[in-house]
Order: sequence, then structure tokens, then C-alpha cells
Amino acid sequence: MFRSAFALSLAAALCVAPAMAQDHGRTERIQFARGTSSTTLHGNIHGYDTVDYVLGARGGQTLNVRLQSSNASAYFNVTKQGADEALFVGSTSGNQFSGRLPSNGDYVVRVYLMRNAARRDEHANYTLTVGIR
Repeated sequence: MFRSAFALSLAAALCVAPAMAQDHGRTERIQFARGTSSTTLHGNIHGYDTVDYVLGARGGQTLNVRLQSSNASAYFNVTKQGADEALFVGSTSGNQFSGRLPSNGDYVVRVYLMRNAARRDEHANYTLTVGIR
């Protein structure tokens, strides 16, 4: 009985380890400079890294996001924080988004590499322009 409990515990730990090992994300809150409604951010990612840029907005405002990258496999998604469905998926829609936001709250712009590039541990330097009007 002890062996089966140990084996079950070991199997559970091994299932969780890969998911924890792949968590290379960081989060940054976007704050616009006083009197402005847009900002340009510079960063880099490699492999399975992600960067979540969080900004507060009101429903009805228009969010504009543009990504320029040194790697053609770098994209971004836009989601309402806590939502399951993305408002924009860069890998299928490109590297520019302009859309009216449905409700008040925090929105997340996630920058990432597609799996093919992440698997090869590729790097991407990028410029992300984010604006609200």
C-alpha cells in the first residue's frame, strides 16, 4: 500500500513539474505619461517567455496596439483580464489591433513567440505601441 501511494504521489509531481518549468512569464502595468494616451515599450523575449502588459480602460474606448519585432514568429494577444476568450489573436490576425473595448476593467496584451520558434529557444527584440482613445 505504501508503494502504491508513493508511486501515485510521484506520478502527480511529475505531471505538475513540466507545467511549472514552462512558466517564464512576467507582468508589467502600463502607465501613460501625464497628458498622453499612448506609449511605446521596448523589450525582448526568448523561448517560451511571455510578457503581459496590463492596462486599465473603460468600456467604449478604442485600444490600439502595434507590434514590430526582429522575429517573424513574435505575436501578441489581447484579452480582458480574467476572461477565457481573447479579443484579438495575433498569430491569426497579424501584428496590429484596433478595437472598441466592451467593458470597464483591466486588459492584457501578451507578447509571445509561436511554439515553433519557442521550441528552438529563439529570441525576439520588439517594440510595442499601445494607445487608448
